[in-house]
Amino acid sequence: MTRTPPTTVTRVRLWRWRRNPLRRHSDVIEAWIVLATWALALAVAAFAGLLAAHISQESFAARLAQVHPVSAVLTDDSARTPPAGGGYDDGRVWAAVRWTDADGSVHTDRAKVYPGATAGSRVTVWTNQADRVVPAPVSGTAADLQSALTGALVAPAAGALVWGAGRLVRGRLIRRRMAEWDAEWKQIGPRWGNLSGGRG
Repeated sequence: MTRTPPTTVTRVRLWRWRRNPLRRHSDVIEAWIVLATWALALAVAAFAGLLAAHISQESFAARLAQVHPVSAVLTDDSARTPPAGGGYDDGRVWAAVRWTDADGSVHTDRAKVYPGATAGSRVTVWTNQADRVVPAPVSGTAADLQSALTGALVAPAAGALVWGAGRLVRGRLIRRRMAEWDAEWKQIGPRWGNLSGGRG
């Protein structure tokens, strides 16, 4: 018994762009949809990433403009060890501080300082327009890094949305083409059967 050698199927790349008798108008449309989807996804990803980074940078700058550093004095000794179970704490402890404004107004609040600081020690704290102690703003290299990370996270997400929309459009086109093939086969199929029977 003679064995038939296995058939090798060669994948033809970019077949939708080449002229051939089997290519349909819908194939050309699908090719353009794929190309436009990738181009638009890349463009939107780049734009969204740069915009997100810019907005993040402006947010950090606005935050920095609303607060200012002051030199304060500890009014009591700070705890020598941070509380247990601090989680994401930076190892500092809360302590009472006092500072004097340029107009001579005295303010007191609580701020985070390093453990073991003694009363009378000077520390730099950040205050807002209401003269309340607030966390130090993100600035400099840290702000640049966070802005870049924000852009890097937003960019692929925006590109994926565009790519997903293109996939939906392409899927509808494929279903429409399959329906057209089915309708054509219903017309040609019976005649194909008659031709085969006639040859027998």
